[in-house]
Amino acid sequence: MAPRSGRSRQVPRDAVHHPLFARCYARVSERAETRLGLGGLRRRLLAGASGRVIEVGAGNGLNFAHYPGGVSEVVAIEPERRLRRLAVDAAQRAAVPVDVAPGVAEALPVKSEAFDVAVVSLVLCSVRDLPRALAEVHRVLRPGGEVRFFEHGRGGGRAMALTQRALDRTVWPPLSGGCHVSRDPVAALREAGFVLGPYRRILLPENGPALPTSYCVLGTAWRRP
Repeated sequence: MAPRSGRSRQVPRDAVHHPLFARCYARVSERAETRLGLGGLRRRLLAGASGRVIEVGAGNGLNFAHYPGGVSEVVAIEPERRLRRLAVDAAQRAAVPVDVAPGVAEALPVKSEAFDVAVVSLVLCSVRDLPRALAEVHRVLRPGGEVRFFEHGRGGGRAMALTQRALDRTVWPPLSGGCHVSRDPVAALREAGFVLGPYRRILLPENGPALPTSYCVLGTAWRRP
């Protein structure tokens, strides 16, 4: 069942097409659930969420198993075909109702002010237009609605910052499904008009070498009432 749309938006079913990356991401992300502790971080990300939830960029659906019983419905938007098929399989195993649908973050195919919670999890790095994507998140949240975010981005000292910017300008986005390592998700949320709540900086792997992708942040933000 497709999500109910309040706008006439023609979104191609395969607006994002990265089949090789999707195959690799599905394998690596499942191993990272235990090896890097991402499963525990997903539980923390979603603990206490309730009501109607929109998940933007659901990937292969690894968040679905961690939604608590207070969630009445999850509408999960995923543009990449292979990842979307995996997300549909994960939705069938979820303890809460999950509806997986095609769509892009910059043009969410749902009504305005229709959701209590928006979840962005390792997705803001790869959206094509970050301000527009967050404007869409703002649009679909009800006033006072909550954003739960777990993202990676800018971090480390000057040398790491230079490395991240160099990667973003050259090889990293084409090799990693459009991912960027030098974006600042906290600043982007603030600039989009959200009120920042508590958030925590995390280094992954926690005890390993710091990589350009290691600098993560987990937290909450709100749309103003």
